Amino acid sequence: MSNGGGVISLCGIHKTYATGTISVHALKETSLDVQRGEFLAIMGPSGSGKSTLMNILGCLDHPSGGSYLLEGNEVANLSQLELAKIRNRKIGFVFQTFNLLPRLSVLRNVELPMLYAGEAPAKRKEMALAALNRVGLADRVQHKPNEISGGQKQRVAIARALVNHPAIILADEPTGNLDTRSGEEVMAIFQELNREGVTIVLVTHEPDIAKHAGRVVSFRDGRLVKDEAVVEKVDARDILEQLPLEEVEAQ
Repeated sequence: MSNGGGVISLCGIHKTYATGTISVHALKETSLDVQRGEFLAIMGPSGSGKSTLMNILGCLDHPSGGSYLLEGNEVANLSQLELAKIRNRKIGFVFQTFNLLPRLSVLRNVELPMLYAGEAPAKRKEMALAALNRVGLADRVQHKPNEISGGQKQRVAIARALVNHPAIILADEPTGNLDTRSGEEVMAIFQELNREGVTIVLVTHEPDIAKHAGRVVSFRDGRLVKDEAVVEKVDARDILEQLPLEEVEAQ
């Protein structure tokens, strides 16, 4: 339930899409708070409203009704320019399909948010290199996306998401296309960022991945049906230590 005290605060959010003569209720009266520095996992079957919720949280879509406060500001009152600045500065996005530009090097892909923000070339390179070093890819900066593995692509996507030092990272099925070890490496990065105070909201259909978070909310048919703390939180570093070396991706 929402009490208005979070960095993200939703109250009575609903979203309706019109498909021909039929109205589809993707979200129904959703109220939810996400506290600053929290790690929240969102679960639910296909069509439950998870992706619709993430699009609204990321200011990529507007709710049909209800209130969305982001750091105390009513999102519905913001201009398109203000929303664009929020998407570029306050929120980092990580997607299941990586969304990397194939013709650009790893370094250039990570520089993109700063290019849109108008940063100088030297500053862009410095910050992108620091972000890539953060995710363990300092030796892959000149590679193209088709020259690195799936797990490495997702780490590039995370570097791109965190390069502007956002307060919030939204991750939609970030481990969905990865093997076990690559998925745990990605979750280890998210957990480390969270320990440093970054708020993380992650959509997953995998219960084992959700256990890396501190709290799990579940959706069904557009409604929030469960909201509970993770009792036995999983540390990705512990899982990585237990995985056999032969699962390590080829470099």
